[in-house]
Amino acid sequence: MKTTLELHGAQTGNCFRAAIALEEAGLSYTPRIVDLSIGEHLRGEHLALNPAGKVPVLVEKEEGLEPFILTQSNAIILYAAGKAPGRLLPGSDRDRSICLERFFFFVTDVIAVSHAAFSLRATSAQQGQKILADRALATLETAERYVAHDEFMAGETFSAADIAAFTIARSMEMDLPWPKLPSLRKWFERIEGRPAVKRGLEAFDRV
Repeated sequence: MKTTLELHGAQTGNCFRAAIALEEAGLSYTPRIVDLSIGEHLRGEHLALNPAGKVPVLVEKEEGLEPFILTQSNAIILYAAGKAPGRLLPGSDRDRSICLERFFFFVTDVIAVSHAAFSLRATSAQQGQKILADRALATLETAERYVAHDEFMAGETFSAADIAAFTIARSMEMDLPWPKLPSLRKWFERIEGRPAVKRGLEAFDRV
């Protein structure tokens, strides 16, 4: 049976993560732009896919079956990894565990904290916002140790950990003290130059 994939999203870090994962996994998909500026994410058509009204949303359609829907960017990354064994997660148990350790480090200790800071921007809790933003940035800086001796965040090969790390580093690029992070800078430029990463970052430009 023919299976098709749609990725509903916008120009946000979460959506970039999902698109890059699909591109790096070599999966064919159709980007569907959700215009956040006019509230398309809060309309009935999108809410039918994700009642939380958020992006990205991955929709897998297979003839004769109900659509399979994922509404979390990190779940989409792991879905893509499962579809392309060896591309986003290493094959050996030990290497895969290290990759997942690094992946969740970025997801929970950096991205989640950064998102919490962002959510406070429009409130009166400016001090709390700054504390969280500074904490996320300082934690990201510690990733210098991961790439001091390896090309990628989880060793010698590109993985899901690099996707999580790159998208949050890209959002903080102007605030990072790059002169103190030479290894992280080289890693960032290496990831930025990957063709699949470039396509993922342009996914919601070209439709």
